[in-house]
Amino acid sequence: MLSHDIVIVGGGLAGLRAAIAAHDAGIRDVVVVSQVTPVRAHSVAAAGGINGALGNAEGGRDDSWERHMYDTVKGSDFLADQDAVEVMVKEAVPVILEMEHWGCPFSRNPDGTIAQRPFGGAGFPRTAYAADKTGHALIHTMFQQAIKRQIKMYQEFMVLRLVVAEGEVRGIVALDILRGELVPIRARAVLFATGGAGKIYARSTNNLLNTGTGMAMAYEAGIPLKDMEFIQFHPTGLWGTNILMTEGARGEGGYLVNNQGERFMARYAPKAMELAPRDIVARSIQTEINEGRGFNADGPGGGYVHLDLRHLGRAKIMERLPEVREICLNFAGLDPVEQPIPVQPSQHYTMGGIDVNVNGESRVRGFYAAGECACVSVHGANRLGGNSLLDTIVFGKIAGKHMSEFVQSGGRSRDAAADEAALREAVRAVEARIRALEDAPGTENGGDIRQDLRETMFQKVGIFRDEATLAEAIRDIRRLKERYRNVKIRHTGKVFNLDLIQQYELGGMLEVAEVIAAGALARRESRGSHYRLDYRERDDANFLKHTLAFRTPEGPRLEYSPVTITRFQPEARRY
Repeated sequence: MLSHDIVIVGGGLAGLRAAIAAHDAGIRDVVVVSQVTPVRAHSVAAAGGINGALGNAEGGRDDSWERHMYDTVKGSDFLADQDAVEVMVKEAVPVILEMEHWGCPFSRNPDGTIAQRPFGGAGFPRTAYAADKTGHALIHTMFQQAIKRQIKMYQEFMVLRLVVAEGEVRGIVALDILRGELVPIRARAVLFATGGAGKIYARSTNNLLNTGTGMAMAYEAGIPLKDMEFIQFHPTGLWGTNILMTEGARGEGGYLVNNQGERFMARYAPKAMELAPRDIVARSIQTEINEGRGFNADGPGGGYVHLDLRHLGRAKIMERLPEVREICLNFAGLDPVEQPIPVQPSQHYTMGGIDVNVNGESRVRGFYAAGECACVSVHGANRLGGNSLLDTIVFGKIAGKHMSEFVQSGGRSRDAAADEAALREAVRAVEARIRALEDAPGTENGGDIRQDLRETMFQKVGIFRDEATLAEAIRDIRRLKERYRNVKIRHTGKVFNLDLIQQYELGGMLEVAEVIAAGALARRESRGSHYRLDYRERDDANFLKHTLAFRTPEGPRLEYSPVTITRFQPEARRY
């Protein structure tokens, strides 16, 4: 049995930043457990940039953290907790400068300052960037800092269980994927930075790692999931593959055009146009497609509209958007210098997650979460582009520092015998679950269930929702859970058994999907990304509140908690 002071699960930006902060605050025995090598984490998919009121861009000199805060709160449709947002936006400039000083190769203005571009829902050009590879630049910088500090990393390890007993975290049980062995790891504090749940949806920009497994493990351990009904659809996924076409493309001046040659956003957001927040742009595109003004409406792969960059010119596209061009050449066989890009809304981000406070603490002592798997509640009902990278670094840093203080102050109990007993019991439970998958006489194929789940979520818990389809989705998910009982693993080898991993995580995907659908059915209003055709208006009188989902044998039990409002009272959201 391994034992460490602090265990960080997830090697993306939030996880690495937490590990560095814990180390720098005095805890040397901090380890990162990651399913892949950290530079392959999903953080690399964030292309367009990171927000901070640097005031470097022409037209952005008067920017401030207060204006960043207002834009974020308004973008959230007033569901974000404003005390948490204030912490994030005040930390934005220091963390960007810290990354610069650590060597992050940001794009530059002629005077040498960090370049910034406009993003949706922002009143100023506030998004610092490294061409359209900002996530790559940041994760490589962060990874180098972790290596510099000699932070130990368990790579190719998948965590299968969070171990909690008597209200305290005890550690984790991980699978060493290379060897096929279960590895219990005792810890005085654990942080999950395991990413979102995008792969429970068809048509997602997310990578294969984002199955919501970390959320599911916390949920199973008795920790509630918060605001899970808010699922973001990015307006511009590349048609056919759903690879992200970064918001930076519209930030640099790209147009959205329908089959009649119209810049149709004039109908929906006449001031902001293509730079309206993502929920509004995604709904606008889908409306154009549904009303016959898209392309390929009834064809395979669904309808799309055009993202037109041609007027930007070759030089600007090559300098600012090289990855967009490269993806189009390699995956769509077109050159955006000469042809418009076919795009459609694609699932992109999970606004909700593990319920934690501004320090990343959950209600289980010693258990923390940060990044997309967590819900500090800074994005509310709709996240603004450029705020996710900021969220990961700011709250990863805060959580890591707080964990260090927690451990150094004595933290939770140090009863090694009780920890080891809890871990041994957890290992037995995981072994029993694996045996059930291996020995079942089942005839179900987990891949078929996964695909049915993804289609159900996309079609019935998608951009537009109503009571009948949401209720149907819950029935579908419960039928899939019944089918899951009859799944059998075909491959029983130990080394790199991806069949085992996929069937194991499918159970968690079904649980998370049920939470999303149940929360959406109960929220009888439209707010941000959650748009109900049968309740089209925001209802502050009844639903200005967070949803908390607790796991029970009968399904999610929903409770609600108030939204923290400090500076900005809810108002009509116009762009």
